[in-house]
Amino acid sequence: MTRRSAIKFLQDQNTQRLVKRLVDEFARPYFPIMAGGFFCMVLVALMSVASAKLIEPIINDIFVERHADMLVPITVAIFFVFFIKGLATYGESVSLAYVGQRIIADIQKKMFAQVITCDLAFFHRTSTGELVSRFTNDINKLNSAVTGTLTNIGKDSLMLLAFIMFMFYQDWFLASISFFVLPIAILPVVRIGKKMRKVSTNIQEQTATFTSLLTQGFQGIRLVKSYCMETHETQQTGKIIEEIFKRSLKAARVRAISHPVMEFLGGVAIAIVVIYGGSQVISGKQNPGTFFSFITALLMTYEPLKRLANLNANLQEQLAAVSRVFRFLDLESDIKEVSEAKELHVKKGEISFKDVCFSYEEKEVLKEVNFSIPAGKTVALVGASGAGKSTILNLIPRFYDICGGAISIDGVDIRQVTLKSLLANIGLVSQEVILFDASIRTNIAFGNPDATNEEIVKAAESAAAHEFIIDLPQGYDTFVGEQGVRLSGGQRQRIAIARAMLKNAPIILLDEPTSALDSASEQKVQRALRTLMKDRTTVIIAHRLATVVDADIIFVIDKGKIIASGRHVDLIQNNSRYAQLCKAQLTSPSQR
Repeated sequence: MTRRSAIKFLQDQNTQRLVKRLVDEFARPYFPIMAGGFFCMVLVALMSVASAKLIEPIINDIFVERHADMLVPITVAIFFVFFIKGLATYGESVSLAYVGQRIIADIQKKMFAQVITCDLAFFHRTSTGELVSRFTNDINKLNSAVTGTLTNIGKDSLMLLAFIMFMFYQDWFLASISFFVLPIAILPVVRIGKKMRKVSTNIQEQTATFTSLLTQGFQGIRLVKSYCMETHETQQTGKIIEEIFKRSLKAARVRAISHPVMEFLGGVAIAIVVIYGGSQVISGKQNPGTFFSFITALLMTYEPLKRLANLNANLQEQLAAVSRVFRFLDLESDIKEVSEAKELHVKKGEISFKDVCFSYEEKEVLKEVNFSIPAGKTVALVGASGAGKSTILNLIPRFYDICGGAISIDGVDIRQVTLKSLLANIGLVSQEVILFDASIRTNIAFGNPDATNEEIVKAAESAAAHEFIIDLPQGYDTFVGEQGVRLSGGQRQRIAIARAMLKNAPIILLDEPTSALDSASEQKVQRALRTLMKDRTTVIIAHRLATVVDADIIFVIDKGKIIASGRHVDLIQNNSRYAQLCKAQLTSPSQR
């Protein structure tokens, strides 16, 4: 059965492909350390065989021949064998734990760097829970595969090979019989040893921080991308991963130290038994002969054989997780730069849509949309839910790519410029404000981490946020909690506006920034927005009359098309659809 399982394992091409990729891409840099671990494996196998071999002189020279002068040499040999075996086991465990944890850390960092650069559509298709699961549950499975199952292939195979050679050396006839009867002749043994007490570590705290960082990064992906912070987020996550790696390696060292201790104590126990048994032999009592050496090797062969017999089933379960991890490592964004993309330098800020079409999941959302936004003007997009307002807004920073037509800024097609330079010229303030569990100062400076304190304060003052910030217990150093839960809706929105102020982009996108606020908060935010929009090209998705009436141009969108445009006064009189929207959706604060 074991042989058939081994053959099936070797013939499983998918298994071989996954293992080969794991080795080629991630294990190869650590081959020197793995060679040291392999050397320790060989030492462990040789010392294990030596311990079985020592049974022979114990029985023959002490119990049978009763050579008293052999007691000390054999006892010293036993101490030496078990001491070397303990040190080799420690070296093997630590070196392989280092390689395993290092591979896991490298995969986690590479996977995060890959996922964070994916387009927005990927994050809409993939739940945050699934993303976090890939980085936790699947990585844990991968960890088991790397540090457990795959390393046991080498360790147990070496051990089994060494014992088989020794058994044939001792008695080839009994060895031949054992190969046929061993699986059924040896009764199940008592559970091997007691479970070692797990070393108490403080990894959970770092793991929780890592999970929280991932959740915030993925939930705030729109903000991360609009402020070109993919590299920053990758570096921050890398620091946490490195900390988890260091703590995990420390735990592995603590666990591994038990090996030389236990092996040494085992050697002491056997030495005592030998001295006592030898004394009994010398005194005239007889015990079975050198057959004990073979029996010892036979029994010691059982444990590695048992692990190898279960290897394929365990490996297949773990490699299912490895396959999912590799799928994430192979992700590519649908939003790609052309080979000779140039930097975008916005001088005016004019935005133009020409025959723009867009479909999402085979559903046509926009149909030959044409309009222009003059530089420095404020444009409001109004329409029923699902009309295409948010789609238009998301196409400007290339969160999605159009299916036809062209979008240009100052006459330059946005597909011909680098994504970083495009997003550097666009500021975003949305209804769902994304704040990270950090200080107010850090949240305002997101996207501009080198900003001075004076620049941060000035941005907060322009956003009408400075006054409430300085009233907080720690001022600008106050932590806002996850998603800014320690601040009110209006306060969170003003922090987001201050962030956009600090970015100082010539183009501003406002995604229903006041729709969830009460009257008092809306008035403060509206004042801050007017400061932000001054002399900037601004596109607003609005549900509030106060926002719409001040717009230079209003585009009425219905079923993916622009059906009317103009100022509020003209549209309310001449366009029935706009009048209906005003009556049904665009409400002023006093009407709520």
